[in-house]
Amino acid sequence: MCGLFLACGIQGQPHAPRIERPERVTDLKMAQKGAAFELSFTRPLRAVDGERLTKPLQIEILRAVGRPGEKAPESLAGIAPWATLSPDDVARHTTGNKVAFSAPLSESEFLQSQGATVFFAVRGLTFGFRQKRLESELSNIVRGALLDITGPVENLRVITSEKALELSWTAPARSLSGKLLSDLAGFRVYRSPTGKPGTFQMRSEPNSPAYSDSQFAFDRTYFYKVCARFKRGAQEAESEDSAVAEITPRDTFPPAAPRNVSGLFSADAAQLVWSANTEADLAGYNVYRREGDTAWQKMNPELLRTPTFEDRAVQPGHQYFYRVTAVDLARNEGPPSEETAVEAK
Repeated sequence: MCGLFLACGIQGQPHAPRIERPERVTDLKMAQKGAAFELSFTRPLRAVDGERLTKPLQIEILRAVGRPGEKAPESLAGIAPWATLSPDDVARHTTGNKVAFSAPLSESEFLQSQGATVFFAVRGLTFGFRQKRLESELSNIVRGALLDITGPVENLRVITSEKALELSWTAPARSLSGKLLSDLAGFRVYRSPTGKPGTFQMRSEPNSPAYSDSQFAFDRTYFYKVCARFKRGAQEAESEDSAVAEITPRDTFPPAAPRNVSGLFSADAAQLVWSANTEADLAGYNVYRREGDTAWQKMNPELLRTPTFEDRAVQPGHQYFYRVTAVDLARNEGPPSEETAVEAK
């Protein structure tokens, strides 16, 4: 029994604390948006030992500006960090596992760096025992030439037509530096069902300041924004986004007038027939009748589902005039057809 108690008191060898050096970022990407570079990469979740990070993660961003056409340096390791994201900053800029951060240039930097090549790299950082820095290796280096682009697209308007939502905006004339545009390649149109950040999807890249979006439904709300697109060689950039335009299209477009309406008297009734309308939202038809100079009178209490009608409320020796209208699901009634006359015998 004594031996058993003694065995329970024996402790194993102490374990050295983990060194939570973050894994290297390998998928850093960069895109110019207005007078800023937007960086994106996968947030490091593990340390170099393969285990999950438990310590707060910081991100250091390194930036260098080179001459136009200059090749990317082999390393930015000797450069002081241009910006540091605290753990709270990292969390705020992360969606899913993707970190997205905008690196803006001041107005003077933008004007002075036209055509220059900008290089970026990032590294993860945690702190170990006695606040020792535990840095990851530097990420892949990305580069981009700074293009002289425009400010946000202005005067975005969206109106409803029967077949599409019609967008238009004012094409920019000068760049942010005040020069005439030389690298404008067109525009990008984005749409969202909610208008919330991160929900906009690109719809098209038109060359002119207009776009028709035929993929829509009446009575649903849509949000649009547009930016100008620039290209020089393989380098692309976008202007800042326009103000968001919101629209809830309503169906105020009636069907066409029915065609080829004809009538005859048969089996003690006026028999009418016409060509069926082809509108996808067709609900049915109304038939109107007049005799002589009397007012038009609607003959059917409910919408007709087929392009035929039989009128038994006729008297021999009388002539009647008929016309037909089409009605859609939104209860829009279209213009009347041409008149057709039937003489009851």
